Amino acid sequence: MARKETWIPSSSGYKVNCSEGQLQLAVRETTSPSTDPLHHHEVDREAFMSSILAEYKESLSRKAEKQLGYPAITLSDYHEILSPFFGFHINNIGDPFISSNYAMHSRQFEVAVLDWFATLWELGDSEYWGYITTGGTEGNLHGLLLGREILACGILYTSGESHYSIFKAAKMLKMECQVINTLVSGEIDLADLHAKLLLNKDKPAIINVNIGTTFKGALDDLDLVIETLHKCSFTRERFYIHCDAALSGIVASFSKSAPKISFKKPIGSISVSGHKFLGCPMPCGVQITRKQHITILSKNIELIGTTDATISGSRNGHSPIFLWYILNKKGYTGIQNDVENCQKKAQYLANRLRRGGISTMLNEFSITVVFERPKDHNFVRKWQLACVGNMAHVIVLPKITIQMLDRFCDDLLKERLIWYKSIISTTPCVAEDIGDINCSCTNHKIRCRI
Repeated sequence: MARKETWIPSSSGYKVNCSEGQLQLAVRETTSPSTDPLHHHEVDREAFMSSILAEYKESLSRKAEKQLGYPAITLSDYHEILSPFFGFHINNIGDPFISSNYAMHSRQFEVAVLDWFATLWELGDSEYWGYITTGGTEGNLHGLLLGREILACGILYTSGESHYSIFKAAKMLKMECQVINTLVSGEIDLADLHAKLLLNKDKPAIINVNIGTTFKGALDDLDLVIETLHKCSFTRERFYIHCDAALSGIVASFSKSAPKISFKKPIGSISVSGHKFLGCPMPCGVQITRKQHITILSKNIELIGTTDATISGSRNGHSPIFLWYILNKKGYTGIQNDVENCQKKAQYLANRLRRGGISTMLNEFSITVVFERPKDHNFVRKWQLACVGNMAHVIVLPKITIQMLDRFCDDLLKERLIWYKSIISTTPCVAEDIGDINCSCTNHKIRCRI
């Protein structure tokens, strides 16, 4: 018995259920393909599709007004200028720096974007290699693959606060992985790293350094990680450092007193996302490494008439154009202003939550505000909050306004009165998650006063 899609009638002819963020179509068993309504309504086909897309667009617009927990924004001022390029299939297959038989590419835009990041992180044109990826996960996979190929028997060291893609990559690459403890801030525990390096002195070290942990936005101190390697007698040729800078790489690079990210230090690769802070409409990222490393992966591919050292092979040729446009439109000054404004808004949110008696943490230089997890799952879904254990977070990106943060705080404080009845006496203790000083439960408030 064949299974066919059927459409639920509505006033517009068909109904689409977008209540859970998915385009849900009713499915039933039928004996004949002729029951597919599209075969009976050929004249209404365009109206049918337009209705579905209109409803979906409206659904996205509503949800964008309450998108606080996940690092994704879309700038809206490039639609008219860049939309014509969607009329072309643009594929940046292979090495960005070497031409191929395929002419419908945007390599010139890709290399311009790569040059921008290489300059930002102090690596000369003749010293770097890179490419635009599908996102931070691919960048991390590529960086760790380089580390494994250069140091074949190396052990991966990464903190427990690392993005899940690091552990995914370790499994895919069959790498031994040592998980390092973290401080309450989310930063890597250097004492634990030191101890575990000493236990494995006979094997090279592949280190993942978090330039902003996924949940708490904490910066691992790159200089102190390097110092720890030296203290454990790991010479330069016996370690490889990959920096996962997905969200906070841009923030840290434009924070005046933040620890500097630079290839003048002995790091092997950096990956950063293009769809998070910068606002590219499709998931993408940038991977930068030293040119001397890439030969170990690069292979000549006769079929396409070029070499390839990427993970994905065929690559989205539109994302480099969008990134090039965003970087040029904003410039260093515009991005600097965005970073400073986001940090100020993050501090504003943290202060409002604390004044409301809510346990809150904000790391230095961070735009990620961590606070006690709301009790109601519907509230979490409403504001699209990312939650881990007892905690939730809001990531304050450029398009998030003070008005949006005020609406969120007002809503949270109102609902909290219902959840706890009495804010003071029943505030949960989350000291283990964010530290005594950041916990607003009754016991820790009293201790802080003492």
